[in-house]
Amino acid sequence: MTVLELGLDTFGDVTSGADGAPLPHAQVLRNLIDEAVLADQLGIDFIGIGEHHRADFAVSAPEVVLAAIASRTQRIRLGSAVTVLSSDDPIRVFQRFSTIDALSNGRAEVILGRGSFTESFPLFGFALSDYEMLFEQKLDLFAALIHEKSVTWQGSIRPPLKDQQVFPPIETGTLKTWIGVGGSPESVVRAARYNLPLMLAIIGGDPQRFASYVDLSRRAYAQLGKPMQPIGVHSPGYVADTDEQAREELWPDYKIMRDRIGAERGWPPMQRKEFDQEADHGSLYVGSVDTVAKKIAATAKTLGISRFDMKYSAGGLSHDKLMRCIELYGSRVIPMVRELLA
Repeated sequence: MTVLELGLDTFGDVTSGADGAPLPHAQVLRNLIDEAVLADQLGIDFIGIGEHHRADFAVSAPEVVLAAIASRTQRIRLGSAVTVLSSDDPIRVFQRFSTIDALSNGRAEVILGRGSFTESFPLFGFALSDYEMLFEQKLDLFAALIHEKSVTWQGSIRPPLKDQQVFPPIETGTLKTWIGVGGSPESVVRAARYNLPLMLAIIGGDPQRFASYVDLSRRAYAQLGKPMQPIGVHSPGYVADTDEQAREELWPDYKIMRDRIGAERGWPPMQRKEFDQEADHGSLYVGSVDTVAKKIAATAKTLGISRFDMKYSAGGLSHDKLMRCIELYGSRVIPMVRELLA
């Protein structure tokens, strides 16, 4: 097995201050940069920052935050988690990430997806009825941008391009571009068709159930006569000094976050039994160093992945707890996972 890359993801959840009240979005953004700097110092491979356009998440422009992180870090790779390509301009997305790549000396990545929230569609004037068409055409254009120096492209979403160059170009190589997939076989095959790595968002249930998607990806690449691209997993988690401490610290804020989103989607309120079930047998990587490391290693072996990104932020969970989680993840979980997989 190739060496497993281990990263972190955050959506810039609005955290609580010492008084229990939500911090201003501006302070959350400044704290997020400090979290990324700590991750870099600990040797964590990657940090991904999600894009949202709602009150409970502070990050609406992840590329700006990533540029700030680039100026204060040395080695950690910088990317999105995910970029909602359907409601953005593919050329501008490429330009923003190629700029981050330049500022960071080649450390930029982008994860493209349709997103699990739809607030960006009315905000930027797109119709939800065009959901599929927008992503398919914009991904097709983006694929041309990362593979060709001079782009000729035609579709229905914009005027055609002919021999168009886009600046700044990537200094060396190409911009590493992942396709984020939440559970659609069509998306798995699409990633193979464009010869792009696959990032599986596994946020609930036994990770083993995604083995069929990994197998589908392998078969799709084989049928297309292309070499297999990396597969990664994004899942929520939280590390503390003991299993009990991790669960007791995470549970209240996790439930609030889950119930808030669930109310919008018609889900019943989360019960503690469901939380514990996800921690014991599902895709919630919460616990002590030993517990989280063994669970990550088991998922890596089961699915044969080359990257695991833990979404470490969860609702109002405070900045100091997030910093402790990052410290344990970088200094102890990652070495243990690599030892277990050696």
